Amino acid sequence: MCLSIPSQVVELHPEEMSVTVDTMGVRRKVSSHLMAEPLAIGDYVLIHIGFVMNKIDEQAAMESLALYREIVDTLEQQEQY
Repeated sequence: MCLSIPSQVVELHPEEMSVTVDTMGVRRKVSSHLMAEPLAIGDYVLIHIGFVMNKIDEQAAMESLALYREIVDTLEQQEQY
């Protein structure tokens, strides 16, 4: 099973067919070779093994990110005990 955290496109690199994304504060360059539709700065995407697989709407991305943050907070609290 693979969990994909929504990532926001922050830079476009059309000459390389790639984009830079921000995933919960971590930035990395990923390939957009598999995307049929164009991407824009601010779009939210799901990534699998370094490739953008699909674009998702902002509301769905925000809901998922809120759940991931809750999970991370819970795990950090458990580590303190």
